[in-house]
Amino acid sequence: LPSSITELSLDYNKISKVEVEDFRRYKNLQRLGLGFNQIRSVENGSLASIPNIQEIHLDHNRLKKVPPGLASLRYLQVIFLHRNKISNVGFNDFCPRSPSEKKNPYTAISLFANPVKYWSIQPATFRCVASRRGIQFGNFRRK
Repeated sequence: LPSSITELSLDYNKISKVEVEDFRRYKNLQRLGLGFNQIRSVENGSLASIPNIQEIHLDHNRLKKVPPGLASLRYLQVIFLHRNKISNVGFNDFCPRSPSEKKNPYTAISLFANPVKYWSIQPATFRCVASRRGIQFGNFRRK
């Protein structure tokens, strides 16, 4: 694929992990679709190689935690993580630690259909979300 692409859809494959070298050559990537795969892990630093990313779809996978490095993605506004196996959300998983670090606000963070106990998450975890309507929780059912 040309390194200049801005959108890449890899949905409905049998991808099991995301590694640092997977997207290094796609510096202009703005939208990444990885939904409906079998992804269990996202290696730390693998998303940092796509600094202009605005939208990531990691829904319908097997992730047990929020992928590392989302807070450092300055332009990321949409992250779909629904229908995974995420049971915990950390205070700095989505937003930069320091208010001096610039980040576009999220318009959508989708975490529904995960075993996360949303009532146990500190509200400030979503301090960089544009509106409370941008956060989607609930509807977890055991199968």
